[in-house]
Amino acid sequence: MLSRWFASLSPSAQSAIRGVSLAVIACALFAMLDSATKFTGTLLPMLMVLWLRFLAQAGVTSLVVLPRHGLLALKTKHIKFQLLRSVAGFCTTICAFFCIQSMPLANFTAIWSAAPLFIVVASAMIFKERVSPARWLLLAVGLLAVIAIVRPESDGHSLGWAALWPVGLLICGTTYQVLGSRLARLDPPTTTQIYTTWLPVLLVTPLVGLVWQPIDQWQILAAAAVMGLCSGIGHLLLLQAYTHATPATVSPFLYTQIGFAMLMGWLFFGQKPDAISLAGITVVLLSGLAGVWLSIREKR
Repeated sequence: MLSRWFASLSPSAQSAIRGVSLAVIACALFAMLDSATKFTGTLLPMLMVLWLRFLAQAGVTSLVVLPRHGLLALKTKHIKFQLLRSVAGFCTTICAFFCIQSMPLANFTAIWSAAPLFIVVASAMIFKERVSPARWLLLAVGLLAVIAIVRPESDGHSLGWAALWPVGLLICGTTYQVLGSRLARLDPPTTTQIYTTWLPVLLVTPLVGLVWQPIDQWQILAAAAVMGLCSGIGHLLLLQAYTHATPATVSPFLYTQIGFAMLMGWLFFGQKPDAISLAGITVVLLSGLAGVWLSIREKR
């Protein structure tokens, strides 16, 4: 029945459905990635977790990319941009690690989902792109929602320096994505993915020996495998989604990651966002969707 319905659609509609489906699957994988990272972080030092995550991700990416493209995948027209994006991605992952360890997965995912609002402003400041008053308003609303989610004072206890990790996450993540949007016009996605995965491995490897401890639990190895598979395959699926559908079609469905994060936080860690967090998550979601709508309207 479903296959017949799909076959009856126009080619453009079929392509859009494929793109959306790949994006939703990628979001589910990213939520699983964060869950595995949170679990591993309770058993190993932060540097070891990052090293395992980057190494597994780089291995999966290499197995997918190198057999098809060989060493040509390393050829880049702008090595400085690739290096800067890789460092920004590395810093984003560090901030994300501490956010994941100090707050529910749904809260972290909602904060990360606010990044597109900041990307618009960053593009205006760096590339002199015009930003409408409506987008400035969405940025202000989204920022207030993020503050409500983080809540520097939670349950009567100050979060202290932990409240700054979401700030670093948004700053580094915005830099990472802005550079990624520019590199998309200069290098193939596979090239960018190779640099983004392997350069962090080279950064962390000399340091991991300082905190190394034996891995004697199969659960840690399984979590490392999940991190690598979910990160590597998830990013490649998301890149593939944009070959089937436009960003305007795909973007609204990226917010499904918040739902997947809520589900996995509840299943694996017994985390349930409270009323204030749910309100903040809802505002971030609506602000993001409004931003997508503005993008579609401005291109008409």
